[in-house]
Amino acid sequence: MKHSIKQIFANLSMSLILISLSITILTLLILEQNNSYSKINNIKNQKKIINSLANLQKADIELALIQFNGKSTKLHYEVDKLRSLNKYDYSGKYILDNQAEYILDLDKLTKLTINFNDIAHKYYIKNLKNKRKKSKDLQNALYAVNAHLDYIIFQNILYDEKKFIFIQYLAIFTFLIGVSSMFWYKKRLNAIYKDILYLYAIDKSKKEYVIFSQEADAIRLRMNRKPVSTDNPAMLDPVTQINNHKGMLSSYSNKKGLKDSNFTSVTIIEIDNFSKQKRTFSQEFTQAILKKIAFTMSLHEQATDVIARTDYNQFTIILSRGSKERSFKDVDIIRQSISEIKFKAPGGGPIIITVSGGFIIKPNNQNLNEALKQAKEVLLYAKKTGTNLISQIRDLAEHEL
Repeated sequence: MKHSIKQIFANLSMSLILISLSITILTLLILEQNNSYSKINNIKNQKKIINSLANLQKADIELALIQFNGKSTKLHYEVDKLRSLNKYDYSGKYILDNQAEYILDLDKLTKLTINFNDIAHKYYIKNLKNKRKKSKDLQNALYAVNAHLDYIIFQNILYDEKKFIFIQYLAIFTFLIGVSSMFWYKKRLNAIYKDILYLYAIDKSKKEYVIFSQEADAIRLRMNRKPVSTDNPAMLDPVTQINNHKGMLSSYSNKKGLKDSNFTSVTIIEIDNFSKQKRTFSQEFTQAILKKIAFTMSLHEQATDVIARTDYNQFTIILSRGSKERSFKDVDIIRQSISEIKFKAPGGGPIIITVSGGFIIKPNNQNLNEALKQAKEVLLYAKKTGTNLISQIRDLAEHEL
């Protein structure tokens, strides 16, 4: 069964999204652990303040009251800070669902703290009555608030343990899905790459190769539907090894449906002052020029284009582009590239080769032979006008007017 590349990449995209989401949640949970550590430090600080409040020196009662008021205010601040820290406990809200329970513990802590402060304040007021009872009440209040703080620490440890179990399972899940995706999609992407190499290969020597993907198989079937001109020497120009006239017709027939929405242009270019009747150079040097021009044109060839040598000094260029302007510009770039080629004549100085051309846009309802005939008419006008020039059909129409 052939696999769909589209579906493979869709699944890969979903896997990457799932892994990224899992890693994001995992990272936030780990970072949230700092919030838990801050809570523990806050509670430890509260215990320290409470113990110091219960052991102020009463020798100087005024100083003791000043110290009491300062520490009491700080204790209330620490309780409020603990409540504020709880607002950022998102795992407690959405995963462990312990917010209501924790809020009740904080409310109880607030009441015990207020009660402890009231008893401690009475204890430090300069009044010798009921001294023993006040001391006992202070110790009881101290014990109650310390016991509740210890209970909150214990509960916080239980919450962290549950949170760690969740983090552990999430980490294992992320690891397993990441590793399995790596091996799973590595195998499939390698298979897709092998399909591309097979389609890209010129000789297709691996006759026994089994195509993995549906898309590559469809491309192979389309490629094999008609013979390729480069496989048949009769369709190649023997000098330049690009299409001859017959090969051009075959290539155009195979490629004309690849981009139906594009504009098709037909251009015939002719080497200036390079006719068969007026041979200035040796056959070997002439062939070298033709090969160089053909090679230069092939550098600008796209998958939907066709280039061919259709006469002794003429080449035909069929382009498929998204706009008429883009097509003409690309043809003119080819002309400029050819004019920049430098040749050195045997026993002489440098030679500059230029070309002239006739450019037309082929309507969809016009056959190729009619378009070639029209392009030749425009080429004749271009040759009369000058050299190193690409003329369009509108130039010919303006001249006739």
